[in-house]
Amino acid sequence: MDYLGPSENKRFDFNFALIILALNLVGLINLYSASGGVNAVGISRLFWQQFVWLGMGWTVFLVVTFLNYNLIKMWATQIYVVNLMFLLAVIFVGKKSLGAQRWVDLGFFRFQPSETMKVALVLVIAKILAHRIRQEGMGIKDLITPLVITMIPFAITVIQPDLGTSLLYLAVVGTILIFVKIKRSVIIAVLVTIAVALPVVWQFGLKPYQKSRVLTFISPGRDPRGAGYNSIQSKIAVGSGQIFGKGFKKGTQSQLEFLPERHTDFIFSVLSEEHGFVGSITTLALFGVLFILGLRIAQNTKDPYACIVVVGLMGIIFWHFFINIGMVMGILPIVGVPLPLISYGGSSLLTTMASLGLISSISYNRSLFQS
Repeated sequence: MDYLGPSENKRFDFNFALIILALNLVGLINLYSASGGVNAVGISRLFWQQFVWLGMGWTVFLVVTFLNYNLIKMWATQIYVVNLMFLLAVIFVGKKSLGAQRWVDLGFFRFQPSETMKVALVLVIAKILAHRIRQEGMGIKDLITPLVITMIPFAITVIQPDLGTSLLYLAVVGTILIFVKIKRSVIIAVLVTIAVALPVVWQFGLKPYQKSRVLTFISPGRDPRGAGYNSIQSKIAVGSGQIFGKGFKKGTQSQLEFLPERHTDFIFSVLSEEHGFVGSITTLALFGVLFILGLRIAQNTKDPYACIVVVGLMGIIFWHFFINIGMVMGILPIVGVPLPLISYGGSSLLTTMASLGLISSISYNRSLFQS
C-alpha cells in the first residue's frame, strides 16, 4: 500500500489549511499583546517560543497530511498504549505546576500526555467501532470495550488532578457514540446513571477547590478576590471591549495584568477587550468555517473509520473551543482548557496541528475510496 507520495488523484485542501493559518495568525497577534510585545530585552520569550511551536506544528501538519492515514490506523492500538504508559509515568515522575501534576519532563520539552491521549482515544475507538456500525444502533455489548478503553485514562487523569481534561475524554467519546448511533435504551440508561452518579461525585469525588470552582461559577461574587477573581476579571475584559475594542495593546485588563493566565486560558478575553465584538465574532466565524470544512471532509469520505476519526478529532477541537469561550464569558466553570490554535502552549498546539493534519490526510486520500 502507498503510504507516502503524490498521486494524480489526490488533492490538497487549501481552504482547510488557510483557515488554520488564519487562526494561527490571530493567536500570534493576541499572544504578542498578552505577553508584553517588545520590552527592554526584545520581543517576549513566550511569543518566540510559540513561533517555534507553530513552525514545528506546521511541519507535523504537512508530514501527516501526505501520509496515508491507514498507516496511523495500523498503529492505533500501539499509539494508545504508549500514551497510556506516559500518562501513568506522570503519576510517578511528573512535574507539578499550579497544584497539578500533568507533565513529563523530556529535557527539551515538557510533554503533557493527557493532550495526546485525546487523539489516541479517537484513533483506537474509531478502529473498534468502524466494524460495529448497524442501522438499528449499537447495544451495550458493542460499547463495553470502548467504555473500558475510555475509563482507564479518565481515572488516571482525574488523579493528576485534571478534571477538565477527564471530562473532555467523556465528551469526545460521547460525540463519537452519538454519531455512530447507539440504541435508545442505552442512551436512557446512561442518562439515568449520570443523574444518580452526580450527587455521589459531588460528595466524594470532587476536591474542595473543584467544588469551589463550581460554586464560584454559580456566584462569582461570593469570593471576588479569591476563587471568583479570574471569572470577574475575564468578564470585565470581554465587556469593556464593546463594539470595536480598545485597540491593539491598549487593553487595560491585560496590559495592567489584572487578567490572569492571559496568554493561555484567557487569551480570548485579551482578544475581546482589544478588538471588541467585531474581532471576537470574526474569530468565532473562523472557527465555524473550520468546523464546517471538517464535517464536510467526514461527509465526503467513504471509509467508516476515516469518517469516525474526523468526527472525533473535530469533536476534540469543538469541545475545547466551546468550554474555553464559555469559561471566559462566565457561562461555564473555569476548568483550565486552552483555546485551540490561539492559546500559548507547545503540547496543545502540536497535538491540535497533528489532529488537523490527520483530517487533512483523510481529505487528501479520500479518492482512494471513491469509485
